Amino acid sequence: MRTASNVLGTPLIPCGFDPLTGFYRDGCCNTGGDDTGLHLVCSEVTEEFLQFSKARGNDLVTPVPQWNFPGLKPGDRWCLCVVRWKEALEHGVAPPVILEATHISTLEFVTLDELNEHAVSSSD
Repeated sequence: MRTASNVLGTPLIPCGFDPLTGFYRDGCCNTGGDDTGLHLVCSEVTEEFLQFSKARGNDLVTPVPQWNFPGLKPGDRWCLCVVRWKEALEHGVAPPVILEATHISTLEFVTLDELNEHAVSSSD
């Protein structure tokens, strides 16, 4: 299997394992044809973002065990849908991103400059 690239053009690194993230629940923001939500952006979610997303109909706080979803709390790293991250950006509540763990396809929706403005270190 081919290794995906991140927005910096280097190999995609894992986003998070606790909670286990990624559309494929592999810890990475990998994507494929069945990922219709495009879970591409590795973010450290904030309370502000979680409330914004919930108000938009996507509750990321409440656990959903049948989907292996533990519910998120501020500081958790999660592969967000790129369209939701862009919407949050437009409303001034975009959470920080980990560039090395954000899939290169994100650049089809937002610019590297926009991502850089919200970047945090992968080791933070």
